[in-house]
Parts: sequence; structure tokens; C-alpha cells
Amino acid sequence: MGETMTGVYLPGGSAVRLASVPVPVPGPGQVLLRVGASTICGSDLRAIYREHLGAGPEAYQDVIAGHEPAGTVVEVGPQVRGLAVDDRVVVYHISGCGRCADCRLGYQISCTSPERAAYGWQRDGGHAEFLLAQARDCLPLPPELSMVDGACVACGFGTAYEGLCRAAVSGADRLLVVGLGPVGQAVGLLGGRLGAPLRIGVDVSERRLAAALELGAIDHAVTVDEADDAIAELTGGAGCEVAVDCSGATAGRSLAVRGTARRGRVVLLGEGARFDVEASPLLLHRQLTVHGSWVTSTYRMAELLDRLARWQLHPEIVVTDRFALADAGTAYRLADAGDRGKVAIIPN
Repeated sequence: MGETMTGVYLPGGSAVRLASVPVPVPGPGQVLLRVGASTICGSDLRAIYREHLGAGPEAYQDVIAGHEPAGTVVEVGPQVRGLAVDDRVVVYHISGCGRCADCRLGYQISCTSPERAAYGWQRDGGHAEFLLAQARDCLPLPPELSMVDGACVACGFGTAYEGLCRAAVSGADRLLVVGLGPVGQAVGLLGGRLGAPLRIGVDVSERRLAAALELGAIDHAVTVDEADDAIAELTGGAGCEVAVDCSGATAGRSLAVRGTARRGRVVLLGEGARFDVEASPLLLHRQLTVHGSWVTSTYRMAELLDRLARWQLHPEIVVTDRFALADAGTAYRLADAGDRGKVAIIPN
């Protein structure tokens, strides 16, 4: 390890800044990771890269970006148990207070303590050669999975899995996925492993529809304009027992609700915009259950890592482009274009 490392910062205005900073030293309860992979999330684009929109949990504090890291432990601080040098880990990207009810349940994402700090948002993240992490935020990465697999699980696949678990997807459920970016592709892939016999995908981008079909994430690709009729035709007029919106768009959420069968379940994963539907005819009278699902828990993420290894499913199949740390600007521009799969930065 050198005394300095390169880190990527997102000053807003669709810009990327690289800076040389000191390599951190782990304190009590902390480990230093050599970052193996750090992928780009849609939330990075929406709330940091284009402009700094966030407040509270989404406030960007001019730290090293990247909240989807996986890496190898290279140094262990005092009072760390259960981790050793050379361990491969995925970093759960929110470090909570560790004491509140949400943290004790593993949902640090919902911690409301002033101590809560998300990697890449309020504390240095994974777009660097090294990352200082709290040991309690690190989950073992199975040997069957790559570093890029782990980075994809750190947010995107973890978020998708949590939503599917909320809706208890099984072989009894036809699945509608609205929005086929990386998270939507993850929903389709994981939904298939959980037993969904029919997976319908909807997107505005024909390129993303084709990519999801090629990956085996969906069984039928449907454009937005034909969605209502196509969903009805594919389900015999009944709709899908589970619909997951990954678009984060008001129109996408409305489509998910319309495409859900009576007494079905709707999961909202995509961030932003509004949820605006006619409550009585679309929700109440059809007796739908609507779940708002935000990221996941450490318990669910650990469960997913284990299942991915057993399923021999590699999340990195949604990654279309990989870049060195020095090319982070190109990586973000490509991710922001919106018609590719997952974009990964490989710092080392």
C-alpha cells in the first residue's frame, strides 16, 4: 500500500473529479479493504452526478463516491472479530448507529440516528483503491462469486431481492417488471429463481427490452405503448399476481398497479417521482397490497449471497461495461446515457 490513493468525487453538473488522498488507517471496529469492484447505481446518477438533489439520507457530503463496493480485507483495526486479512467481503452500504431497532433488525438503511452515514454519500465509498469500512457492515463474499458479483449485490441485487421477498414471490405468481435497468433485470432473474413461471418486462427502451430477454431475465418483452393490452393477453385478462416497479416514474407505477391481478401485490422499488393512482377502483376495489421497499437488510443480503452461490447465478451478467478508476468520467457518462446495463469501476 502506498501512502496515497486515487478517489472519485462527484461535484454535480454531470462532472467527475479525481483526487489523490491519504490511504485511511482502520480504527477500532474498522477494516481497510482493497476495493475489487465498485458499480454505479441509478441513485448516484439521479441524486449526485447530475446535481446534488438530496437532503437527509440522500445528502452528498463531498466524499469519495460509490456505494456498491466489494473488496478484500488488507488491514484489521483493534476490536474486530470475525474478519481477517484476505477475507473477501461485500459492504452493506449504510453504516447505522448499531443500537436502534432498525439497526438491530439489520435495516441500517432506515436508521434515523445522526450517526447514520452511507458509503459514497456521507462517508467515503468504493470508487477508490482502498475503502475504510466498519467491520459490522461487511458480509462474507462466497468463493463462487466474483468481486463484480459482490458489488452488484451491495445495492442493486439486494434491493431487488428484498422487494421480491416482501411480495413472497413463488411458483404461484406471474411477475410483471416495469423498468428494465439493472435493478429490473435483477428482479426478473431472481424472480425466475424463486419460481415465477411467467415474467413480463416493460420498458421504454427497446435496447433494454432486448437485453433483458437475452439475459433470460424476462420471458416476454413489452413496450410501454402496448403494455396494458399485452399484459391482459399474456395473463388471460387476469393480470400478474406480483408487479414490481423499478422505473421510479409516476406512469410506471400506475402501469404496475393496472397490470396487477385482483388481490395481488405491488412492490415499489424505483426512487423519485410520485405515486398517483385512483385509489378506489385500482387499489381498494381490487384489494391490492402495495409495498414500499427501500434497499434491504444485512440478513437478507447475506441470505441472497448464499442463494446466489447455490443457484450458480452471477449478478455480473447484468454488467455491460467495466472501466479503470482513471476512466471514471467515461463510466459515469455511459451509465447516465440510460441504455446500457450495469457499469462497473475496477479500481485495482
